[in-house]
Amino acid sequence: MPAHKTVLTLAAMTLGAAAFAATPTPAAAAGKGLMTIIVNDPSNPYWYTEGKDAAAEAKKLGYQTSVGASKGDTNTESNLVDTAITNRSVAIILDPANASGSVGAVKKAVAAHIPVFLVNAEINQEGLAKAQLVSNNAQGAALGAQQWVKDVGQKGNYVELLGAPSDNNAATRSNGYESVLSQFPNLHKAGAQVANWDRTQGHDKMQNLLQAHPDIIGVISGNDEMALGAIAALKESGKLSSIKVGGFDGSPDAVAAIKAGELQYTVLQPVAKFSKQAVDEANAYLKNGKTGAATEKQLFNCVLITKANTSDYIAPFTLSK
Repeated sequence: MPAHKTVLTLAAMTLGAAAFAATPTPAAAAGKGLMTIIVNDPSNPYWYTEGKDAAAEAKKLGYQTSVGASKGDTNTESNLVDTAITNRSVAIILDPANASGSVGAVKKAVAAHIPVFLVNAEINQEGLAKAQLVSNNAQGAALGAQQWVKDVGQKGNYVELLGAPSDNNAATRSNGYESVLSQFPNLHKAGAQVANWDRTQGHDKMQNLLQAHPDIIGVISGNDEMALGAIAALKESGKLSSIKVGGFDGSPDAVAAIKAGELQYTVLQPVAKFSKQAVDEANAYLKNGKTGAATEKQLFNCVLITKANTSDYIAPFTLSK
């Protein structure tokens, strides 16, 4: 992985990942009970922040917390939900591993009378979870694509790095990019590869794309980790100065790369905000049977970060204005 300064130190990330993997313990009688939080992979700073901020909010409200990681595997996710049921969790905050494959785990929790609140990703069935809080990926993708055209230009070949196909966010972002870029007939998508939100895969897939399409002028990526992997590959090939890269997430490493002139922009997802809000809605539901939200699905608009406003970045996935 390329070395970038980041708000989250390597030690903190290592300790954080270990904590996420810890086996949950039964809720004690004191306090408001156990709130189980299940994220994808805390080695990614986005999901690390998601779990950390949700747990902090739950503790502030008087709950015990247990944070687990599915690593995008539905079997692991199902086992974590089983543990949450065994430990008599009062609520589950879940970042689904798979839009379709996670439906069964949510149904299992609901059957055990444990309310589920989804964050970041959706499932392909409404009416099961009490709330689904996600970034407005279509809005964010359009925002990013518009900036990408400003940075890259309106003529030439480009490539795209795609997120995990099991995550609806990947298709939503790709379609959002297409809705903007298709308006420029002299821009041609020469190739695209799935890199599953991963930095190492982003690096390797970028190498493949460069070999197949050496004349590209830009890379548009479904998330920051893949974009940072692409930047590493472009550095190795000596082509970073001529090929511009855009990201999506608003991670600390991405902001550092923007400051260094290596990444053109990122689209910040307000994960710190909606992770806390999911806990607040769970608390409200446990108190009075209502989340306080008008709808199950709630969209949170994304914010563009360029070199011009990196100084407004005050904490992971948080802008001052």
